[in-house]
Amino acid sequence: MGSFIIFWFSVILTTSAEFVWRHHNNEELIQVLEEVNEKCPNITRVYSLSEPSVRNVPLYVIEFSDNPGFHQAYKPEVKYIGNIHGNEVLGRELLLGLADYLCEQYLRDERSIRALIHSTRIHLLPAMNPDGWQLSTDTGGQDYLIGRNNNHSVDLNRNFPDLDAITFEFERQGVNHNNHLLKDLARLAEPLEPETRAVMRWIMSIPFVLSAAMHGGDLVANYPYDASRSGAPVSEYSASPDDDTFRELALAYAFAHADMASVNRRGCHSTSSEGQAYNFGKQGGVTNGAAWYSLKGGMQDFNYLATNAFEITLELGCEKYPPERDLAREWERNRDALLTYLWKAHIGVKGIVSDDTGFIQNAIISVVNITGHIPRPIRHDVTTGVYGDYYRLLTPGHYELTASHPGYFPVSRVITVPHFQNTATVLNFRLEPTSSWFDDVTNFGQYPHGVLSQERRIYKRSLYKQVINTMLEKKESGTQ
Repeated sequence: MGSFIIFWFSVILTTSAEFVWRHHNNEELIQVLEEVNEKCPNITRVYSLSEPSVRNVPLYVIEFSDNPGFHQAYKPEVKYIGNIHGNEVLGRELLLGLADYLCEQYLRDERSIRALIHSTRIHLLPAMNPDGWQLSTDTGGQDYLIGRNNNHSVDLNRNFPDLDAITFEFERQGVNHNNHLLKDLARLAEPLEPETRAVMRWIMSIPFVLSAAMHGGDLVANYPYDASRSGAPVSEYSASPDDDTFRELALAYAFAHADMASVNRRGCHSTSSEGQAYNFGKQGGVTNGAAWYSLKGGMQDFNYLATNAFEITLELGCEKYPPERDLAREWERNRDALLTYLWKAHIGVKGIVSDDTGFIQNAIISVVNITGHIPRPIRHDVTTGVYGDYYRLLTPGHYELTASHPGYFPVSRVITVPHFQNTATVLNFRLEPTSSWFDDVTNFGQYPHGVLSQERRIYKRSLYKQVINTMLEKKESGTQ
């Protein structure tokens, strides 16, 4: 009898942990995440963001990593966010399914999934707008607008600080500054919603490298900028400095999807008032945001302009609230694309910036594309984290990267980014304090520690001249 009870209890546990494709309510959502965590406790962690929704529903995240809860140097951080608009629900279910799939495949010792989890820290937020989901579901899930907003009737994807306006103004003034712009914000257009505040704190506290936000109503991968420079509402391509990289990221998802990039599929009506359905497959399944329609206060551009994260927006299908019977099929259509996109965190270059005493946080990594005949600066810098680590997503080509920080001589290195990367090229920098050129030199002809080491340093010509002139002045005055 005792053995039968143990067997039956084991069956119950196995059945409860089996993922079922259906619409999970807000209570069932956390149950799915906790069951995944129970199955894979060594590689997962479930946590909630700093604030719940308006109706006090926690915003739950599940993390996958070989060291959950901790950032590790050389391991990029990636996030997926679903259900930003409450009535656009496919992303919510896909992320629950993805969490279960990653765990199951890891337990089955699937080689590529184990490699992904051991090299990447992955965060999945299935529902940013649980209140809107509840309203949409309670009213039948068929209306194009009901449930879109949060419980304060605010569109969360218009509620982020408008940093596009700041960067466009800097461009007009000829100011070369369009990264980490939150400190340049003077005022908000409207108050931030609790869901927005929670996500903002989240993305400012974790050094995300790559991100995707999930929506519904069309089938296309959308990339920055979402806002037009002129203010035109539609059909104005608004390229970011990383336009080539964003296009590659969007195309990676589109071409790995079952038919997002297909020229033969049917188009969608992106709004209820449109008279003709356009098939984005005719342009590779991708679009620049403002070339489609312009919006302000979007989460996608905020990520790029306030942090190091590159985010695109995934419109996952014509139906915002697909029936349960279609969910398993939609998973099959999106599974390869979801995994392919996570691997894109490993393109480009990564490394650590340090000096003789340790890591250098907030060092600036700037890039010049030297692939063609004319060097082209990419006017969007990234910065190093607490471990001095940086991650610079780049397309294949030749680049000059420069690491700089106040109080140090900048160092530039030339590197080639190859095709078909599954791990970013490692490029570390060791910076020399400017003070060492004066404090450590006692006789002309001696150099500060490290200058004659094997690491090649290329100093900015103006700084180099300044140092040489100072040394010559000391020699002539007899103070050497």
